[in-house]
Amino acid sequence: MTSTAQLTGPALTDLVVTVYRETLGVAELDENSDFYEWGGDSLSAFRITARLEETLGVEVPVALVFAYPSPADLSSVVESDLVQV
Repeated sequence: MTSTAQLTGPALTDLVVTVYRETLGVAELDENSDFYEWGGDSLSAFRITARLEETLGVEVPVALVFAYPSPADLSSVVESDLVQV
């Protein structure tokens, strides 16, 4: 588990981008890429949240991936709503 204090802003966004890339198998995906446009589905959303939960040590509801489909948007919500609680 990584310390959440170390993962804010760009570092957290980079982590989320990496998780999206690995989960969706798309190396060219960036922080503004859309989960749906790159073939995301419910199983991959669960994989993304499980990986983030494992790494960050906080609960990340799967609904957030659907509501905030880009890594930039998701990392912003995770940082503001979950990590800084």
